[in-house]
Amino acid sequence: MVEEEEKQSSVGRWRCRWLVDVGRWRPSPAEFQAAAALLPPPDRPAIHRFVREDDRKRALVSRLLQYSLVHHALGIPFHQIRINRTLEGKPYLQNKNANFPGFNFNTSHQGEYVGIASEPLCLVGLDIVCISKPQRETALEFINNFTSYLTDHEWNCIVTAGSHDGMLTEFYRYWCLKEAFVKATGAGVGFGLQRLEFHHMNWTNISLRIDGEEDRKWRFWLFKIDEKHLASIAKGHPEDAIDSFRRTLSDVVIQEGELHTAIEIPEEAFTLLTVEQLIQLHD
Repeated sequence: MVEEEEKQSSVGRWRCRWLVDVGRWRPSPAEFQAAAALLPPPDRPAIHRFVREDDRKRALVSRLLQYSLVHHALGIPFHQIRINRTLEGKPYLQNKNANFPGFNFNTSHQGEYVGIASEPLCLVGLDIVCISKPQRETALEFINNFTSYLTDHEWNCIVTAGSHDGMLTEFYRYWCLKEAFVKATGAGVGFGLQRLEFHHMNWTNISLRIDGEEDRKWRFWLFKIDEKHLASIAKGHPEDAIDSFRRTLSDVVIQEGELHTAIEIPEEAFTLLTVEQLIQLHD
């Protein structure tokens, strides 16, 4: 569910859904260094600590997306943008914005894609998964490694999905949704994923139960990027952010009606960008 740049959603420049296919970017060493040089010096060591070239590319594009999106959405000059991370590793914007005090964003990367999503009012979480077949075990054996993160309901839905490919896809859908939620709240790996249980109608009208109780403050969407990649978006109430992340958000009170509307806005297609387009934003 991807559209080209000229078909970008009309929901506003502050609410972005961007995606980059890093598999198609094959920079020379000089081109890679030139792109990395666009980032502030403190961000560069995190890129070069990776050994594999693909990991370095994903790390670089993830950071380029963050700075490019903040510049695009809020109009802050690149050299003035200050992005930091919470203790749990969630990136956040240090610059305060009077018009959108709750502005936040989330990134994800796996397989061939790196993505970012932003919201001006509600929390947003993004997760991308690559549906890869296990090499040395069956699909069921692979999924069995994650049973402690799944509820009985989710496990039953996965193992009754039919073929091995069907079970893998079903597992990754649940995993993608769980990750999007904990990333939106800033909890990261410290949150018990088994506490989350998702219900759906053919993967639409997705609802969440936390510790067995339905949470009506959150909405979720799943996207098929291509045959191997899925993405999920989670949107929810800022009061559900963990303390370390909540402290990075403004104390300005947002009207509940306005917040509810932001959460309920239907999701549209991602905007597919190239690395070259991100670099052009820095010119």
